[in-house]
Amino acid sequence: MNQNVNRKHKDSVFSALFSTPEILRELYSAIEGIDIPPDAIVDINTLSDALYMKQINDLSFTINGRLVVLVEHQSTINENVPVRLLMYIGRVYERIIDRDKLYQKKLYQIPTPEFIVLYNGKETFPEYKELHLSSAFKNITGLKLSESGGLPLELVVQVYNINRGYNKEILEKSENLNGYSVLMGKINEYGENLPLEEAVTSAVKYCVEHNILKEFLEIHGSEVINMLFEDISIEEIAAIRYNEGCEDGLEKGREDEKIIIAQNLLAEGSSLEFIQKITGLDMKTIQELSVM
Repeated sequence: MNQNVNRKHKDSVFSALFSTPEILRELYSAIEGIDIPPDAIVDINTLSDALYMKQINDLSFTINGRLVVLVEHQSTINENVPVRLLMYIGRVYERIIDRDKLYQKKLYQIPTPEFIVLYNGKETFPEYKELHLSSAFKNITGLKLSESGGLPLELVVQVYNINRGYNKEILEKSENLNGYSVLMGKINEYGENLPLEEAVTSAVKYCVEHNILKEFLEIHGSEVINMLFEDISIEEIAAIRYNEGCEDGLEKGREDEKIIIAQNLLAEGSSLEFIQKITGLDMKTIQELSVM
């Protein structure tokens, strides 16, 4: 397996899997129930943070310059995703439109936005649900705006449950999305009885043996295991921190998450080298944690 994949930023398995125009055509065609022709131009414009070399949103791309699509994967239900996507779409537009034309008198038409979330977590969730940005707005009863019957800004997110047994038609039309659903489902299944590291490794092994995402998993090798482990661990830690009411600074929060992940791994008996690879902490810090 090739473990030396060069990346300009640290992305997730989801965004790494759906990282080519061909696979994005397949994904979008399956979700929309239409066929995107192979000659349709797909330009990927996913946002990344140059400072932390980390991807900001999961996927964003344009189709023939007419449509700009933002796709997010969630394994935990997050009602704030419309607000996040509002901020993302503004940054995406800054990258893809000609800002000089915004000052011309004639109307400058921009790609129509579409917002999609693919959910496959453990919590019960309907097959399809729409989330609205307006749900996050504070009450304006008594103001003139509330009497007009409409809001000056809205954003609608289409949420599809891709767990096994849901949205079968979509999964049948996208081999890659179906494979991703199986992979994550197996991680959840094995995670009931195994430490997370073993659950992830066992799920990847299962998929390779059953010819599910086999080529992708073999090409990316242990990097996939590392990405999966980090993604799941950070999501779990974020949920814990939220439930505890923690509101530390962003930078301190990132460092705290790494330390908690390292402590959990040490408790499970993971090697110091593996923990360093997963968290990025220096070896001295990890060794100090191991003797606490």
